[in-house]
Formats: sequence, structure tokens, C-alpha cells
Amino acid sequence: MADVNQLQETINDMEFILRKMSVIIKQKGREILQNFPITPPQFVALQWLNEEGDMTIGDLSNKMYLAFSTTTDLIDRMESNQLLERIRDNKDRRVVQIHLLDKGKKIIDDVIEARRNYLSSILTDINDEQITAIHDSINSLFEAMKQDL
Repeated sequence: MADVNQLQETINDMEFILRKMSVIIKQKGREILQNFPITPPQFVALQWLNEEGDMTIGDLSNKMYLAFSTTTDLIDRMESNQLLERIRDNKDRRVVQIHLLDKGKKIIDDVIEARRNYLSSILTDINDEQITAIHDSINSLFEAMKQDL
């Protein structure tokens, strides 16, 4: 029975560590964004567009868990900053796709690079084998979590 209790304690500790890591990643991500001309919600929106391609405001709103009106305001600001553009569907003019522009793509690439540099600096005192093991473990956990969606 001790093994079951020990396993549960390990799981509890993993949840705690992952939660604390998430907070640190979010805080560090916001610090990094201070060096760029976008807000955290704009970063999330641009990241979705960068990873998934063009989408409607409704689709983006759902992915970001924001109200449609909030997402529309966000899109308005990013469009005025030439980070993205609205494109009307030729077949159905009621459908408007949001398209990431080069300036938005460049900002996303630069932010991601800064985040990777931060992670690299954190990993400097960890040997290559441990880094590979951490990667493999995180990836296994991620794959298991995706299956549960």
C-alpha cells in the first residue's frame, strides 16, 4: 500500500511543480513582452494565427476564451498596428478571415526566440542527458494530455 501512497504523493508534487512552473513561465513571458510592442492578449492571438493560419474572429475568440466583442477590439488594435488584416471571403462576403501580416509574424518570431533564450539560460547548469530526459518526459506528458482533450 505504501507504493500507492508514494505514487499519489509524487503525482501531487508533480501537479504542484507544474502549476508553479506555469506561473513562472507566465511571469517571465510578460517580462519578455515588455520589450515588444504588443500586449499579452495580442501575443496569444498572434501566436494562434501563426500556428493555425487564417481564421475568423469567432474561431479566434473561442480559442482565446474571450467574448466576441473583446476579440474584435483586440483585432482592431492589431490591425491598426499592421500586425494583421481582415480579408473578406470572395464566396461569402459575410465571412471575414483574420490574416497574420509579416510585421506580426516577425514580432512572434522575435518573442519566441527571446523565450527560447530564457529557457536556454535556465538550462545552462543541466547536462545534455538530463535535458534530453526532461524533454522526453515533458513530451510524453503533453502527448498523454492531448489524448484527453
